[in-house]
Amino acid sequence: MTRKRRQRRAGRYLAGAVAVLAAGAAVAAAAGIGLPGKAGSEPARSTLPPATGTVVRQTLTDTTTETGKLGYGTATTLNAGAVTGTLTSIAAPGSTVSRGRPLYKVDDSPVLLLYGTLPAYRDLAVGTKGADVEQFERNLKALGYTGFTVDTTYDAATAAAVRAWQKASGLKPTGTVAFGRVSYAPGRIRVDADKTALGGPVGPGQPVLAYTGSSRVVGVQLDMADAELARTGTRVDLKLPDGRTVKGRVTGTTTVIDPGTAAGGTPAAPSTKISATVAFADEKSVAGLDQASVDVVFTASRRENVLTVPVAALLALSEGGYGVQVVEGTRTRIVAVRTGLFAAGRVEVSGSGLTAGLVVGMPA
Repeated sequence: MTRKRRQRRAGRYLAGAVAVLAAGAAVAAAAGIGLPGKAGSEPARSTLPPATGTVVRQTLTDTTTETGKLGYGTATTLNAGAVTGTLTSIAAPGSTVSRGRPLYKVDDSPVLLLYGTLPAYRDLAVGTKGADVEQFERNLKALGYTGFTVDTTYDAATAAAVRAWQKASGLKPTGTVAFGRVSYAPGRIRVDADKTALGGPVGPGQPVLAYTGSSRVVGVQLDMADAELARTGTRVDLKLPDGRTVKGRVTGTTTVIDPGTAAGGTPAAPSTKISATVAFADEKSVAGLDQASVDVVFTASRRENVLTVPVAALLALSEGGYGVQVVEGTRTRIVAVRTGLFAAGRVEVSGSGLTAGLVVGMPA
């Protein structure tokens, strides 16, 4: 966590605690408890506080919660390659397409989905070399075809396997993969919308369909000041509408411009936001949920195995700093403490003689 963010979050908690401390000091003075010049040296007193709390050893977590939307993530538009003709078939919105299956057909000849991050950009034929060849050959092997080596060279053995794959896929067995005959996505996709109507023309660069990933995810926006909470790989808790809390992980972020809306629907000054995509550790946990709002709990700070007291137990000492009023039967004493993390109405404390189980006063 950056220093600026730590100061901002600590300031927020302390601002809320100032009134508590001031009230505690006033109540303590009125009750005759007093605020000693030297905490720890004050003799035990018999005046008891109006309420008490307990020193607890625990893991203290400071969290930020933002509401996100359950869905399939941001849609990506798939454009046609060099294959031209009439659209004769297309995967329906809401359907899923996996490796080697048709996305759509042009003149009744399929355009097939393969897995990878490098987009197709040229024909592949004997003699072609490059990372795109290796990506294609990995797919060919995953589809069960053999007799070639997965490398960066498209050779005669690759061409032989390609002819077998083309014949099984309903393509002419040319041994050459024409640009636009395959399209790549990172994995199985879900068709979000069709961009071209059946019977319409298909040409290079034309949008054909839009797709998302096939797994349920939560999309959530955060202020730029909270960007560090949503780094890729960060683990989060997800609170579902039915009350369950499940685990998730941030899989990606993008920067977006929020145009903003002022009172009455008039335009407001735009702001920059971080849009995060959160995947479920177990997607089965959201089976049956559709278009639901999900609370995403990000952890800002975490302190394990520390002593804590209620924030209301803190007293402002006359010499500066804070203390707590330890209650022992009918008598009390003041112990100076050092404060750490504030979270969930409690504060991390440390001090001489402070142990779990002690009862502390809450004069506020």
